[in-house]
Amino acid sequence: MESLVDGNHTAVTGFILLGLTEDPTLRVILFMVILCIYLVTISGNLSTIILIRISSQLHHPMYFFLSHLALADIGFSSSVTPNMLVNFLVERHIISYLGCATQTGSAVFFGTVECFLLAAMAYDRFVTICNPLLYSTKMSTQVCNRLFSVAYIGGFLNASSFTISFFSLSFCGPNQVNHFFCDFAPLVKLSCSDVSIPAVVPSFSAGSIIVVTVFVIAVSYIYILITILKMRSTEGRHKAFSTCTSHITAVTLFYGTITFIYVLPKSSYSTDQNKVVSVFYMVVIPMLNPLIYSLRNNEIKGALKRQLDRKIFS
Repeated sequence: MESLVDGNHTAVTGFILLGLTEDPTLRVILFMVILCIYLVTISGNLSTIILIRISSQLHHPMYFFLSHLALADIGFSSSVTPNMLVNFLVERHIISYLGCATQTGSAVFFGTVECFLLAAMAYDRFVTICNPLLYSTKMSTQVCNRLFSVAYIGGFLNASSFTISFFSLSFCGPNQVNHFFCDFAPLVKLSCSDVSIPAVVPSFSAGSIIVVTVFVIAVSYIYILITILKMRSTEGRHKAFSTCTSHITAVTLFYGTITFIYVLPKSSYSTDQNKVVSVFYMVVIPMLNPLIYSLRNNEIKGALKRQLDRKIFS
């Protein structure tokens, strides 16, 4: 059942996700590509979490943040990718009303957690480079736990604002969502009720979080840049900057795509472009993060090498 008749209105009980394309050949190709990406995402991020847990030399705040980032990437990708893969295999993919709400909430939750974790990692880099003598105090276990709490509570509150707003919408007509997942913006367009408050509350919540986290990241790196420029040693400047490159890359990719989708005017890009960018930041970036941090981080590469050597020679 996709809808129920109630008086003069038809209450929608499910949504049809139109997906990325209707071309059968392209759907098969995309299924294989995205399946491979998803498998690499799960294995790469799980490997990162396990490596950090079993390697004592990686038991530092930065790597604890990285392990939680890997967990958020798994959740973020898993909130949409399995459903998208099913969409490639069926002619018409229907997602239930509750399933749509769950998908929206979970994607927002893990995406928000990732924003806060990237900001916390920027603060960690700031303390490491600008106040190294105070690092053990400013990044103590208690401080890290508070930062984790802010990330997960912030994710829960933001996801709640989207979920509550979703349930406050009434759907009594078209139920075709022009996307590969239950994105909130296309759902608002399908609503037959007043959307002024349900549309504004999530936008304000998400916008506030993006502004705050970007502000923390920007201020942290301004101070880091000033500190690096004051260093007399070229080797010292290079070493300090090299510790930030992985994080800067991850931040640029994540916030760059978010800016394209949620900040730029809708008239500046098409729905198909929106879908492509959404695939990049919800499917591809979670796969890239463990590669970015492992390939450009000597401590992680060293820890991985030591663990492999132990397995081989044990």
